Amino acid sequence: MEDIIVVGCGFAGAVAARKLAEEKKKRVVILEKRSHIGGNMYDSEDINGILVHWYGPHIFHTESKRIFEYLRRFTEWVRYEHKVMGNIRGQLVPIPFNYSSLEDLFPEDNASDLKCRLSRTFPNKTRISILELLKSDDAEVKRFGRAVYDMVFVNYTAKQWGVPPEKIDSSVINRVPVVLGYDNKYFQDPIQYMPTNGFTRLFDNMISHPNINVEVNCDASKRIRLDRKRGRVYFDGKVWDRPIVYTGALDELMEYEFGALPYRSLDLVFERYKMNYYQLAAVVNYPNEEKFTRITEFKHFTCERASTETTILKEYPMDYDITAPKGNIPYYPIINEENLILYAKYRDALRRFGNIYPCGRLAEYRYYNMDAVVDRALSLCESLGIK
Repeated sequence: MEDIIVVGCGFAGAVAARKLAEEKKKRVVILEKRSHIGGNMYDSEDINGILVHWYGPHIFHTESKRIFEYLRRFTEWVRYEHKVMGNIRGQLVPIPFNYSSLEDLFPEDNASDLKCRLSRTFPNKTRISILELLKSDDAEVKRFGRAVYDMVFVNYTAKQWGVPPEKIDSSVINRVPVVLGYDNKYFQDPIQYMPTNGFTRLFDNMISHPNINVEVNCDASKRIRLDRKRGRVYFDGKVWDRPIVYTGALDELMEYEFGALPYRSLDLVFERYKMNYYQLAAVVNYPNEEKFTRITEFKHFTCERASTETTILKEYPMDYDITAPKGNIPYYPIINEENLILYAKYRDALRRFGNIYPCGRLAEYRYYNMDAVVDRALSLCESLGIK
């Protein structure tokens, strides 16, 4: 008989299961809806022998030595600094937009003047938000901000989220800054690594514990039932009063009592070519004309230079629809005031049941990086007060 149920075997679920099994000595069952572990981090070799991230690219980066030390227990890692380029006006320039991008896309005299103005306007700063540029008192800096916004942000944002940029929360637009300098690293975290043998191997090792049992192809919604009137939870037809760490979507768990929470999804199109490399960087963004937002070439992650074949991925954003053949995976919660109010209704309703603990991007309806969700899962397990 298990002591704890964990729903979902992405990072939130796998980390919680390991923590509870190893440190709290509890018997844990993980119920995973998909046919594999790892959630959206799932990867494996394709027919070209390329290690492919089947749900889109994932790069581990963090400021936390504690989180990295925890994860490196379960696999080997290789240093990797992520570089992204953008196809803008037919040129490949660094993303985030930096001085190299500025020099590539603006006339020489104009570029020199702008760099001086930016240094004066934002002294002692190396990264600023696009909104800071747009609010500048310097007319030329403000005009530059509008140009960068139009070239890099506006169409990409509209494609990614399916709505005009003015309807997107400012935190989303500010996620990618403008760099005041020539630093072309996509992330600034001091710790940037990739698991040498892939994320799936990491998950395999993490959940390999005698107190953990994993059931894949298991739809938890068919086994967990909520009695809203009595505030009771049933598992396989019997009252369950022990903890459930839930990492799925709350609206699905509660049978869409208040309506569906909106998400954006992706249509992922993989292509294979007989060439050493398809592009100059692991990721190239296409913010404007194309219907896809970016192309990922996976060989860059593992530096597989000997192969004469390569695999790329094009991402086409689309609306989420759980019943559709495409776009049926909720990738990104659409964060705005209306949707947060709807989520709060579900979160408040869940409090009727004292033993269900939401954890992770779907369950908490928020954007988490990998390190943050690991930290969240570890903290949640500590807060449960299980002896």
